[in-house]
Amino acid sequence: MTGEKTKGRKRHIVTDTMGNLLCIHVHAANIHDTKGGIYTFEKALYRYPTIQAGCADGGYRGTFRNTFDEFHNIRIDISMQIKEQKGFQVLPKRWVVERTFAWLNGSRRLSKDYETSCCSAETMIMISHAATLLKRL
Repeated sequence: MTGEKTKGRKRHIVTDTMGNLLCIHVHAANIHDTKGGIYTFEKALYRYPTIQAGCADGGYRGTFRNTFDEFHNIRIDISMQIKEQKGFQVLPKRWVVERTFAWLNGSRRLSKDYETSCCSAETMIMISHAATLLKRL
């Protein structure tokens, strides 16, 4: 898998436990994911300084976790896939972000990579999320 080119964009999203969107970062898929994730989480920390802990996918173990332990004194829990798992099972706390991605995939423009710039992709995510939350009122 190393050296393999990926087309499209990567989306790093920080949500709270209620599923509210705190921060988004969209970038070209050929940039290493951890860099985008660190940028997004630090941006969320700047806007919401009361954040005390976070959860991330297994792809963020290592540099990402160490950065927040050392420099921000924030505990990051990494959700790893369970080897004995058969079929779909909800992993602890990971369902919050997975649920948010599922809500966003209901938007037609986010189902494929239609956007020409990362800025317009971020804007479409915010519009789609706002529409989803307004429907729930």
